Amino acid sequence: MKKIKYIDIKNILEKNSIEINSTFSNEEEFSSIKTILNSSNKDLSFFSNQKYANDLKNIKAKACLIEDKYKNLLPNNCIPIIVKDPYLALALIIEIFNEETFKSNGIISPNTTIDPKCKINKNVQINSYSILLENTEIAENVYIGSNSNIGPNVIINNNVIIHDNVSISNAIIMDNCEIKSGARIGGTGFGFDMKTKQKINHNGNVIVGKNTSIGSNTTIDRAVFESTTVGEFSNIDNLVQIAHNVIIGDYAVIAAQVGIAGSTKIGNNVKIGGQAGISGHLIIGDNVTIAAKSGVTKNITNNSIIAGFPAKDIKLWKKEIIKNSLRK
Repeated sequence: MKKIKYIDIKNILEKNSIEINSTFSNEEEFSSIKTILNSSNKDLSFFSNQKYANDLKNIKAKACLIEDKYKNLLPNNCIPIIVKDPYLALALIIEIFNEETFKSNGIISPNTTIDPKCKINKNVQINSYSILLENTEIAENVYIGSNSNIGPNVIINNNVIIHDNVSISNAIIMDNCEIKSGARIGGTGFGFDMKTKQKINHNGNVIVGKNTSIGSNTTIDRAVFESTTVGEFSNIDNLVQIAHNVIIGDYAVIAAQVGIAGSTKIGNNVKIGGQAGISGHLIIGDNVTIAAKSGVTKNITNNSIIAGFPAKDIKLWKKEIIKNSLRK
């Protein structure tokens, strides 16, 4: 990581309307960001979870991102940088420490294959051995890694980052998205007549909303007729399966190894824990939290928190767990 100054931290937080308060001078430097117990007297740390409060007495960091109500827990060697939400501040600041960037340099490798029916706009980087197939349009400031296959029938909008070994077909990727290595978007889904096993062709596409991240080796299948969609500002982890015709709202957080069966509709601000499974043709409301390893077999109303298999209200599930444990 590169060294950054306090003024750099201050500028990025204030740019995002985050108030910051500290006694540091603007020229004060930090070598890196580290956890409470692994930090040195040159580092910046952060405190965002009360279960680590006891560790603060041993912190060696030069400074700590912390809420005002906890600043007195810090020893004298560590100066508080007071913010309302330390974890959000961390998420913003860590980007300026990061030396590994994927901004386009505008260079298209001579080892790429580009169909003449493709349209490529300004400042696009395409690394070696990637292939662009027909009816593909790449907007400005796009980065495409090595060995990726884009197209046919793909629109990649501005500032999208596509890592190595990605396959995208029959899809629209909106502005500022990140598609991580090994992701597969827009392929034909799992569909056939059960009696005859006659395959059902999928002729729709996939739409990924702006500012969304798709994890490594995640698969999003194209719709049968219309669109499989993932909403804006969503974070999809690695190894997630999103089947044909699924609709996911904005601000979704979906952890690794989740499977969502076809034609299920999921609302906004939904959180889904790792290895949860969701049956097809369901409606999951807004602000729903689904605990890890849950099996969802019925519709879920807004603002619910569910767990278990079959998934149910988490308070009821906990009571059943306690009751069953007392029987043993």
